Order: sequence, then structure tokens, then C-alpha cells
Amino acid sequence: MNTMTIQRFDLTPNSLGLPDEREIGALVASYFPEFYSAQSPAASKAYSPKVLPEGGARASDFHSLAPVAQQGGSGAQLPYVGTVSLEKIRADFPILSEKVNGKPLVWLDNGATTQRPRQVIDRLVYYYEHENSNVHRGAHTLAERSTDAFEDARGKIAGFLGAPSKDNIVFVRGTTEGINLVAHAYVKPLLKAGDEIIVTLLEHHANIVPWQIVAEETGAVLRVAPVDQTGQIIISEYAKLFNRNTRFVSMTHVSNVLGTVVPVREMTAIAHGFGARVMVDGAQSVSHMPVNVSALDADWFVFSGHKIFGPTGIGALYGKEDVLEAARPWQGGGNMIADVTFERTLYQKAPDKFEAGTANIADAVGLGAAIDYVSSVGMENIAAYERALVEYGMKELSTVPGLTLVGTAANKASVLSFVLDGHDNMEVGKYLDKAGIAVRAGHHCAQPILRHFGYEGAVRPSLAFYNTPAEIDLLVRTLRGL
Repeated sequence: MNTMTIQRFDLTPNSLGLPDEREIGALVASYFPEFYSAQSPAASKAYSPKVLPEGGARASDFHSLAPVAQQGGSGAQLPYVGTVSLEKIRADFPILSEKVNGKPLVWLDNGATTQRPRQVIDRLVYYYEHENSNVHRGAHTLAERSTDAFEDARGKIAGFLGAPSKDNIVFVRGTTEGINLVAHAYVKPLLKAGDEIIVTLLEHHANIVPWQIVAEETGAVLRVAPVDQTGQIIISEYAKLFNRNTRFVSMTHVSNVLGTVVPVREMTAIAHGFGARVMVDGAQSVSHMPVNVSALDADWFVFSGHKIFGPTGIGALYGKEDVLEAARPWQGGGNMIADVTFERTLYQKAPDKFEAGTANIADAVGLGAAIDYVSSVGMENIAAYERALVEYGMKELSTVPGLTLVGTAANKASVLSFVLDGHDNMEVGKYLDKAGIAVRAGHHCAQPILRHFGYEGAVRPSLAFYNTPAEIDLLVRTLRGL
């Protein structure tokens, strides 16, 4: 039986979304053009997070694992994620034992949704069996239990994100609702005709369309930061977009179709230098790398629970205290009010101000359990393992005849999008499904960036920390048979 070489990964600024030396130089250049070289900056350096020495991994280590004909069929030793064996992690996810078309399920559609560990499923069951009640103001035991569980989840999310307080966390249905909340409750009242909002070419439609709607209603203008040939933001060009009319920036942390890890800390610093506030779409980052909103200095940060092994229909929006105070109520109703007469209404402070009506209590509690789960493994460990898996996947997929990888930035997470010459993307997806391999095929709600690279769609395998090198081997062998 082959074994893996144990490696140690050192923590770098990029691993935490902070600028490295090169990126700081680019930031300085944006403010002091007399020191600026006309050469465009290269793609960001790949991050290399520190992990505990018992469980480190790098792409070259995966070559020591015996190839398998079917996932789970060889008995080859699985690697570790930190100090936790991948075998144990996979055993925590019941659906990974499922069979599809008579084949073991290989779940490579994590960019669309992740699977849930038993710990999250059990927590939801426990809530409904022992704690179910509406929260706040109840004068009975179950109301107290439910409120405690709900607010405890809020506190877990605040700690996970590095937020100053649980009062910085607003529960929303997901990333899309959170972006719309900020667009309409905070940004729209600030805008007048001619004001500008900056987004990037990498954005999901959920971080484009709300800003288009707000711009149409106010006369504001949408400006777009470009990318280089690898799919990384060109920081010097981004900096040139700012002027006295710039009011807001909304950017993805990780591209859902290219996997590019965006240097959000550096970009946020540039925006703040021009007095613009910043929102970060963290839907594709929170499950793949450590995130600290205080270190990023983001004014707003949003993510969806189902992208981080939690329930669907729940997400969290972080806001700095001052922007939460400045934002108008998002919806009106119960819970968000302090006092109501027919002449006027007084609102609660954040976060209650934005949580009208009965919240999705059970799924908020489930999201808290998901946070507990990934925290027990360690986000630095998850980031290190996945980084090696992405490198391995890109290397192996590049050996498939006629296959072109879409998105090759040096700092890249989770996504292995590609097109295959002579084959429709949906055809490839259905072919892989026959082998039990689940991927997404289409435009991935990111048509502008795909069209920038000359495509109307792509096949998107996307990874999580329960995926294995053997699953990538199976994906590659199956594609070779098409």
C-alpha cells in the first residue's frame, strides 16, 4: 500500500485574503503613478496555508495513491485533512454512499451546493424534536430553547467570520437575498444620476443584476473591472475605474466559474481610499479557505449556508456597525419593530431591523452546526488539502485530448471548469452522470466572464474537502472514453 509524504504548509498573506509584497506594490502604484511600471501585474501568487504536520498534502503526493477503477474500490490509503482522515470525513456524509446509475456517487458539483454531514442532519432533527418554537418574546421553555439555539448560531457565524459581534450578522435566505438587501436598503438611497458602482468581470449574475436594477432606477452607472488571460483581476486597471463619482464596489471573493481567488483586501483598500464602500460575495470562498472580515476590512460580506455544508434557504450577511445603522429596513413586519402606531414606527437596531417576520430558525441552527463541523477540521487544513487537490485536478485534466481548462489563475480554489472539443457541454455532463459523476454544465449564471473567454458555457467539476484524488482519476478516465 502506498502512503503519502507528510508536508507542512506555511501561512501566507494571500491565504487570508491579505495582500502580499507584490500586491502591496500594485496598491502603492495605483496612488503614486510616477512609480508605476506600465507592465500589467501578474496573477496573484498561489496561497499555501499552514496545516498541522500530521495531515499536509500537495499535488505530487496524490501520485503515490494507487489508481482505482471505481471510487472506493481499491483500498488505497486516503489522505488526511489536517489530523482528520479523509475516510472519516467521508463517512460523516451519508449521501456519499449513494449509488447513481449503479455506480458510486462522485459528487463534483460542490460549486452549486455541498452535501451535509450527519452532524448537521442530526442537529436539525434534534431542533424539531426538542426545541421547535418561534424565537424571542416567548414566555415558555421551548421559546427560550429555540431563541438560545438561534442566537447561538448567530454567534458561531460571527466568530467564524472574525466579526466584532454577533450583532454584525443578519440572517438572510442566501447570498442573492443578501446582495439585494444591500443594494436596495443601503446603496440605492446613496445614489443619484451619474454616480458609479464597480463590479468585476468575474461576477455571478446575482452580483450583477441587482446593481443593474438599482442603476436603472437611480441613473447610476455600472463599471466593470477587467481580468487578465488567466482570469485574475488586473489591479492597475481596477484602480483606474475610480473617480469622484464612485460610490460602491461589489466583488466576488472566488469566481464560481473560474475558481479565481480575488485579492479582495487589496481591492477593498483601494476602494476605501476613494471613499467607496465595499461588498464581498463570499458564496464560493467560505467553505474553501479561512475568512476574516475584519482583516479584509469589508463593509459587507455575504454567503449561503448550503455552500458550506449547511441547509438550503439560509445564509448570513455581515455588515460593519455604521453601514448596518445607515441602511434602511429591508422588509416591514413583526420582529423588526420597537414600537408601532398609525402615525409612525420605531425600528429595532440591527440585526433585528433586517429580520422581519418569522426567521428560518431551524436552518439557522443547522448552519451553526455546519460551522462547528468545518471548524473542527480546521479551515487552514481544508484550504491546504483542497489547494493540492485543485493542482492535481488541473494537471490530470490537462492530459485529456481536446480538453481546455477555463480559468488558470495562480491563486485558484475548488473549480476545474473546462470545454471539450467536439462535444456539447450538456452531452459531457450526461455522459459523466452515467458513470456516477455529478458535475454542472452550462453558463453557471456567469455569462459575461465565459463570453469574455469565447464560450457560451462550460463543464464545471467543483471540489470540496471530502473529494479524493481517486475521484479525479475516475473523472479523467471517463472523459478519455468519450
